[in-house]
Amino acid sequence: MWVRSTMAYRVSFVMMTVGNFAATALDFVAIAFMFSHIDALGGFTLPEVAFLYGTTSTSFGLADLVLGNLDRVGRRVRDGTMDTLLTRPAPVLAQVAADQFALRRLGRVTQGGLLLGWSLARLDVAWTPVTVLLVPVMLVSGAVIFGALFVAGAAFQFRAVDAAEVQNAFTYGGTTLLQYPPSVFARDLVRGVTFVVPLAFVNWLPALRVLGRDDPLGLPGWVDFASPLVALVCWVIAGLAWRVGLRGYRSTGS
Repeated sequence: MWVRSTMAYRVSFVMMTVGNFAATALDFVAIAFMFSHIDALGGFTLPEVAFLYGTTSTSFGLADLVLGNLDRVGRRVRDGTMDTLLTRPAPVLAQVAADQFALRRLGRVTQGGLLLGWSLARLDVAWTPVTVLLVPVMLVSGAVIFGALFVAGAAFQFRAVDAAEVQNAFTYGGTTLLQYPPSVFARDLVRGVTFVVPLAFVNWLPALRVLGRDDPLGLPGWVDFASPLVALVCWVIAGLAWRVGLRGYRSTGS
């Protein structure tokens, strides 16, 4: 329904999508400006940073396209519209995700995908069947991990109604963090996004394998291939958190 509504005003849709594309592209423009004064950032070249940027932007863009509206859960709890969703014969999670579905968010996915393609054409790496397969696996696993963060954040909003910005700190903030090499951050922060909130499995760890870079934490080599398993665990935990949050919901003011 929302897609049909969006496509009824196609010029507006194109303008919004292009605007979304341009707004997200400005992040990389800032990085490109930095490279006009330096040759490497944390030991990474511009194509390597573009690879990090493209992978995390594409993964986050896919998750944001499908589940980005979950940050409205707190608002629905406040105004009582969550009660309406509970009376419909459809999963509440699917209803919240589909509500006001914004097809214009394809702009972020497109921008990330184009930049990823540009970086792949300029990377000086020894491609093998394993590293070639690792790229699409990384993108899908990263999207699932970000999706799990959206769901977990939405579940938290059943308890802390005004917590949308807390959720955004891990989703939007996380994708900004992963656009830069891990070598520019403190080791404690890298540990935190590896073992506490496993954002490093979105692109840092598998990307280091593709780029032939050393892991700053010195983890075993098999960890670079653990993104699908981490994504599955994250989704299971997020699903359980959503069920607990929804079961604890007691209408407006709960």
